[in-house]
Amino acid sequence: MFSKLLRALPLSVVLSLLAVKVYAQDDGVITTNELAYAIDNTFLLIAAVLVLFMQAGFAMVEAGFNSAKNAVNIMFKNIIDLGAGVLLFWLIGYSLMYGANEIIPGWLAFSGFGISDTPPEALGGNLNPQVDWLFQVAFAATAATIVSGAVAGRMKFSGYLIYSVFITAFIYPISGYWKWGGGWLDQMGFYDFAGSIVVHSVGGFAALAAVIVLGPRIGRFSEKGKNPFPPHSMALATLGVFILWIGWYGFNPGSQLAFSGAANTDVTMLVSVS
Repeated sequence: MFSKLLRALPLSVVLSLLAVKVYAQDDGVITTNELAYAIDNTFLLIAAVLVLFMQAGFAMVEAGFNSAKNAVNIMFKNIIDLGAGVLLFWLIGYSLMYGANEIIPGWLAFSGFGISDTPPEALGGNLNPQVDWLFQVAFAATAATIVSGAVAGRMKFSGYLIYSVFITAFIYPISGYWKWGGGWLDQMGFYDFAGSIVVHSVGGFAALAAVIVLGPRIGRFSEKGKNPFPPHSMALATLGVFILWIGWYGFNPGSQLAFSGAANTDVTMLVSVS
């Protein structure tokens, strides 16, 4: 198997060079800006896939630490978080988060339904809207799934679905606009890296609001502190931890939104494809 992979490497290099030639300028010259643009967007795409994979980790951890009777409900909730979240964030959420047309200056903006399919100028640091959307929707789904763990086993699916829809379509995008879209928090000089506030605190406060309404878990612990509902699968929970661990290597490094670190310098020849 290993020898076959080694023989395949030269072919992969050739195919990569052919792909580079297709996207090169008409004169066959690839500039540093074009290469930086390709690297940054490829890097963000890989990071987005890693963050999306974290949904599997959340599902495993939540299901493993709950009773077996709740496992199917928890799995379905996590699927809906991502499935509905992707559609709603594409339709309205991304536009609310990075709105160009201010409705309430600093607080609310909107650019229209859907996302642009027009790529920006090929410069280092510029992101293709579709790649950026994929990375950001992974964050939106993460914010929503935080609630799933807090209400696991004691919230009807229909109620959770409404909750998840509002978080991914409105609550998370609008709060994200306040910082990442240039809203009032950003104007005050507020700093947030990798969603410490925008993702985790928004999801955490949404979960807190839910559990305040639901109340305590009656019967969860006995007078002697024993838990009558122990985790049904530590194996699933452990697998989930490892998946989340791997996903963090997309979550935090991907939040740099660039890999090249190249400034938008003058066009310079880097590679010539004849």
